[in-house]
Amino acid sequence: MKNFLILLLIISYSCDTTQYNSDKIEFDKKEYSEAFQLIDYWLEAQKDYEKLPGLTAIVTDKNETKWVRSYGSSNGVEPMNIENTFSICSISKLFTAVAIMQLVEDGKINLDDPIQKVLPWFDINSAFDDAPDLTIKSILSHSSGLPRESNHPYWSGPDFPFPSKESVVNELKNQEMLYPPSKYYQYSNLGLSLLGFIVEEITQSSFDDYVNQNILIPLSMTDTKTYMSTDDYGKNLALGYSSLNRDVVREKVNFFNADGIAAAAGFTSNVLDIAKFARWQMKLLASIEKNILLPETLRSMHEVQWDDELTSVTRGLGFGVYNFDGENWVGHGGSCPGYRSQLYINPDKEIAYSVMINSSGTSPTKYIAGIHEILSNVKIKKGEETNRFKEFEGRYISQPWASETYVQSWGNNLALVSLPSDEPYISLYKHIAGDIFKKILNNDDLGQVLEILRDDENNVIAYKTHQNIYKKDLN
Repeated sequence: MKNFLILLLIISYSCDTTQYNSDKIEFDKKEYSEAFQLIDYWLEAQKDYEKLPGLTAIVTDKNETKWVRSYGSSNGVEPMNIENTFSICSISKLFTAVAIMQLVEDGKINLDDPIQKVLPWFDINSAFDDAPDLTIKSILSHSSGLPRESNHPYWSGPDFPFPSKESVVNELKNQEMLYPPSKYYQYSNLGLSLLGFIVEEITQSSFDDYVNQNILIPLSMTDTKTYMSTDDYGKNLALGYSSLNRDVVREKVNFFNADGIAAAAGFTSNVLDIAKFARWQMKLLASIEKNILLPETLRSMHEVQWDDELTSVTRGLGFGVYNFDGENWVGHGGSCPGYRSQLYINPDKEIAYSVMINSSGTSPTKYIAGIHEILSNVKIKKGEETNRFKEFEGRYISQPWASETYVQSWGNNLALVSLPSDEPYISLYKHIAGDIFKKILNNDDLGQVLEILRDDENNVIAYKTHQNIYKKDLN
């Protein structure tokens, strides 16, 4: 997966790029109102440029939500709101993993148990007679050697025919192991679905009931369901849309339910509930008492349990484990027909992000990357003056070279961001006097002049740099 903190070099007509060292995000010590203003404008613009129907985004620390917003529409008519739910697809796997680890803590199963010990009917074909056991742990870390999918074409539109549990089980005899267990990484929806069946086998209750009673209700995740609700669809549950076609249109995707694949990809939720899930983890890791899980159990889920030599993919137990610029992150993404979602947690820095989009063919990861990078560049302390240059703020026309440049205050400086951009690269200009600014270079020296232009009535109408004039959009 692409390192979500790598900055892309974007050369634009109106402003050179400047790279700044990322600072620690400290909500109790720094003032983030300007950063959240920039994030808000950037996401609204990207939604329009990418023709996304809608999205929601959230930033939380271990105690509370720091920022949350919604954009666009949930169903083509009504505006999206922060309570709208989405298919979270493979983020479902994290809840299945928590359920399995609860059973491990209770002594009802062991991570090293062969799957046949708990599911005696498991009868997939294997050409690897002398291979190690296919264990619960290897399934959690996606190193089991199982095929990626059950033997059904459920990712194929337009109807997405997800199988029942019975059909998943019955088709095992017609499938083959891809690799010997514990040899290679192979992401497997089939594997996580089987773990859901283990939950049912051991607890003698439905997967839905177990997860609700033992995870969702204790965490007050009242908007999260283990399935797609037909009653909610198009109402609180946002409609899903396709990737862009050649007519640059995103078409409505048919309703689906993951059924027998639910433990791997069936859940619906919103960013508010996923933030609760993230806060629970950050608090638990700072605790010594059990809450849903023991702290040491969650810690082991976040640690690398499989480091794949071929792909360099690192997996914990259920979680993806990532090292971005020396920082450890955990999380998971989701991609189901018409929906994309992502959760990233930095347990050490005690910050988490989630983005949900009711469309395929896009990347919530890049939006989390941009949000994190903007917050990491904040230097202004709490109590210091903000919005010093508010009268200059707004959208300036950059055609034909690019679509627009957004200008806003950034502490003592003026910030310029060229849009659209998958990564909102900030160029800073230092105030010299009056309407004159100079670009701040990488080494803090000053470069070219930027001059704010006014009309006869002293209204801001444009800015000038490198002898070129960029008019302010006054609409």
